[in-house]
Amino acid sequence: MAKAAAKKSAAAAPSVERRPVLAGQELSATGVALAVLPPAERISLRAPDASVAALSKSLGVSLPRKPKTSAAKAGRTALWLGPDEWLVIDEVGRDPLADCAEVTVLHSAVGISHRNVAISVTGPAAAVTINSGCPQDLSLDAFPVGAASRTILGKVEIVLLRTATDAFRVECWRSFSDYVFTFLSEAAGDAAA
Repeated sequence: MAKAAAKKSAAAAPSVERRPVLAGQELSATGVALAVLPPAERISLRAPDASVAALSKSLGVSLPRKPKTSAAKAGRTALWLGPDEWLVIDEVGRDPLADCAEVTVLHSAVGISHRNVAISVTGPAAAVTINSGCPQDLSLDAFPVGAASRTILGKVEIVLLRTATDAFRVECWRSFSDYVFTFLSEAAGDAAA
């Protein structure tokens, strides 16, 4: 009887597999490709000017000080979002939150790894695809490689980073990720037409 109860209990236990939102989603159209990027570690960082040097040293990347800029080193990218605000993304599995915890200067670091999803938009029609719902001027003169900005796409806020002449990283909240991917997919189809 105990064996039967144990089997029933084991059979009733649900099997849960955690998968990233939109895992494996891709789209390819003439001149543009979309892909959901692998999960990354992210923090929202706020700090006064006096703390920037110590935080930069601890994070291993210089926090940018100028609007619309980013800095990258060894798989970690820091994007300027405001005079005292950065988004730090680590794509190689290191924890920027732990790095900030070691620093005693005034700052606020909040882990947002599970809040955000990143979508790459690449190809000669990448800027046109994004501009179908984003008012940001994406010409290379106004938004060069390494430029970063908090902006909108359709009805949602995104953080946009130009990673190459014809490549962008679109960061959005996971609750809006289906909307963003669908919006970009339809825009890619229009750009290809």
